[in-house]
Amino acid sequence: MDTSSRTTPSAGSCADGSPEASETHLPSVVIERHVEWPDTDAAGHYHHSTVVRWVEAAEAVLLRRLGLAHLFGSTPRVHFEADYRARLWFGDLVRVELRVERVGTASLHYVFTVRGQGEEEAATGRMSIAHSAARASGSTPWPDEVRDLLTKAGPQAPKPSREPRTSCKPPPRIAFC
Repeated sequence: MDTSSRTTPSAGSCADGSPEASETHLPSVVIERHVEWPDTDAAGHYHHSTVVRWVEAAEAVLLRRLGLAHLFGSTPRVHFEADYRARLWFGDLVRVELRVERVGTASLHYVFTVRGQGEEEAATGRMSIAHSAARASGSTPWPDEVRDLLTKAGPQAPKPSREPRTSCKPPPRIAFC
């Protein structure tokens, strides 16, 4: 996986100086999806909410690969932000890279990049989750074995798309006078 476009924590950030800031050990995964018809809006390109589902699908792959599927249901989202940079059209193949940026006492911070065909960035952003053990009234610290996996597992193998498809970009718009 090309790591040349990865960002590193800026000076003064939460990850600055922490042992987790070493990117070579932090888990990441790349999945592929296609823009499906329900993923599009009236303009024919992907709807902004689709990125949330793709990022959560990548998170599910990552947690399963790390043997942490038991965390589902105990990791509510507490923050999500995205910058939309390019359109993706029905049928386009999409690559979603999700990587752990920082592991807090009871939080986990991801960064993600969604790329269309040709490696163009279509969306970038961050998602933060909290750990909340069953029946807890708030966040709870990560168990040591979970923290170890989240800080040392390294990049996981990519998960390719299930089937090839062709893009269905709309024809150019015709101006009517």
